[in-house]
Amino acid sequence: MFQNILVAYDGSPHSERALATALELAKCTEGHVTLLNAYDKVPDYLGEPNFQETLDRTVVAARDKMLKVLEQVRQQGLTASMNVLEGPPADAILRVAETEKHDLIVMGSRGLGLFQELLLGSVSERVLRHAKIPVLIVR
Repeated sequence: MFQNILVAYDGSPHSERALATALELAKCTEGHVTLLNAYDKVPDYLGEPNFQETLDRTVVAARDKMLKVLEQVRQQGLTASMNVLEGPPADAILRVAETEKHDLIVMGSRGLGLFQELLLGSVSERVLRHAKIPVLIVR
């Protein structure tokens, strides 16, 4: 059934619930879980002295967060991997899902974006519209 599950994870409460749901599915199907964190490009208008420092902090923070989550997943006896990518999150999710041949995307209904008050987050909506595989949205 679902042997290769992609989980979009940004640390928000919605993504935490999505991760828990994906892990339960993976346990039932003995599937592989791929965690994906995509962060928006750091604007280069911050100025040359601060740009590289800001970018480095962003990348290190994202990787550190994902490594901790990856370890928690593996401690539950599941096989797992992770990706941390720069770029628009919806595009990254769709690209990874296709290139790595995932058969399910699991994500929260909203994330850490600027418009959390919307009924369905813009990333979730874009992924739903353009994904070529099933998408499970967790509230």
